[in-house]
Amino acid sequence: MSSQIAEVRRFSRTVSQRIGALNDRFLSRDRTLAVSRLLWEIGTEGSEVVDLRARLGVDSGQMSRMLRVLAADGLITLTPSVRDARVRLARLTEAGVAERRILDGRSDELAASILDPLDGKQRAELVTAMRSVQRLLVTSLIELRQVDAAGPDAQRCLRAYVAELNRRAPQRGFDPSAGATAEPAEVRPPNGAFVVAYRSGETVGCGAIKHHSGDVTDIKRMWVAETARGLGLGRRLLEHLEGLARAHRATEVRLETSDVLPEAIALYRSAGYAEVPPFNDEPFADRWFSKPL
Repeated sequence: MSSQIAEVRRFSRTVSQRIGALNDRFLSRDRTLAVSRLLWEIGTEGSEVVDLRARLGVDSGQMSRMLRVLAADGLITLTPSVRDARVRLARLTEAGVAERRILDGRSDELAASILDPLDGKQRAELVTAMRSVQRLLVTSLIELRQVDAAGPDAQRCLRAYVAELNRRAPQRGFDPSAGATAEPAEVRPPNGAFVVAYRSGETVGCGAIKHHSGDVTDIKRMWVAETARGLGLGRRLLEHLEGLARAHRATEVRLETSDVLPEAIALYRSAGYAEVPPFNDEPFADRWFSKPL
């Protein structure tokens, strides 16, 4: 682990120097990389400040300081949101749009300057490596957090989960209130737990556990947003839920799933789950699985 940490730090130093992050005049403009990035994130349609904070991962103090710099330069305006007057909306002025266009052009020039010294094979190698690094960095940004199943984030995930099941099998119709339920009280401590996955403040997945007598725990409501698939989040969520079950002294975890979810079936099998006879009356399920802890 220590050697890996050293490599990550070395990589960070090389990248920050090569892209000009250490320069107070990023891309030869009179502002830092952070402020220039904020200008780009606001975009041509504008953005609510709370969303900008979540996407960039900065606190309110830093965000306010950066917005003041852009406003003082006449590049943005700040107005109350039509949706909620308590929320501020940042929009680019005409000068801001022009400045963003300049930044886009100079960013292209910087990217070209990185690729130009390399031959075709090296360029392909670098771009392929960058795709891998970008995917893994996004994965490392995802946070798993235990929340109340009746809260807005959990309910947002559950609505998306139910909608996807009904999209995949409209003729069957999934009803979360029927069969093997996972109502908020059933997946709230001490009866269980509900976990939401967040990426830059956005909910991108969820899962729950429901404890039973006899040291058995059911895993319920596993879902990953389409925008977060391919990042290994499903396996990470599953292992996290197993860990919560283990911490509750469960010796066995169980789950049921439908044949309309072949990706989930493949995940469970690869994670050591064995198919077993039905252990509940879930009408939407086609397969039941169990795994000793």
